[in-house]
Amino acid sequence: MSGSAKTAQLQIRVSAEEKAAIQRAAAGAGLGLSAYVLSKVLSVPAAQFRECVAACADQAARYALAELNSLLSNFLANELRDAVAAPLPPGLTAYQANYIAAMVEYACSLRHIPLPAWTRSIAPLAEPVFESNLMNLRLHLLTHSPPPFRSRNIFIDSSLGDRV
Repeated sequence: MSGSAKTAQLQIRVSAEEKAAIQRAAAGAGLGLSAYVLSKVLSVPAAQFRECVAACADQAARYALAELNSLLSNFLANELRDAVAAPLPPGLTAYQANYIAAMVEYACSLRHIPLPAWTRSIAPLAEPVFESNLMNLRLHLLTHSPPPFRSRNIFIDSSLGDRV
């Protein structure tokens, strides 16, 4: 939200009293009128999620995925529902999209909320991906990976909220 260029305008009709009330509230929050209205209309958790997902496409995926892990781990149920409602943006590799979808599915299951519809539109990886090259560890990964990751053909030893 904060890094995008402002290229469009939105106009709304309000009464003089409503405008004055919005201006007072914005001043009380220490924000300009536009920033205040945007903060009330657009979900902060959704913006944080979008920024983390964009980072997954832009930089070393492991660090960005770890940051996304932390973010999803800290969301309350209603924040998580808001954050993951919109589909993933284009530009992610199949692996990145599946990993993010698996993290979202895992977080949703932990908080007992419905999965966002977009997760079903991401086809699982055709070939399995193991997070370790050690052949002796593969049986462990096959049997201990969290179900959302296994169903997407990603085999890991840790899950949402865990650190290795």
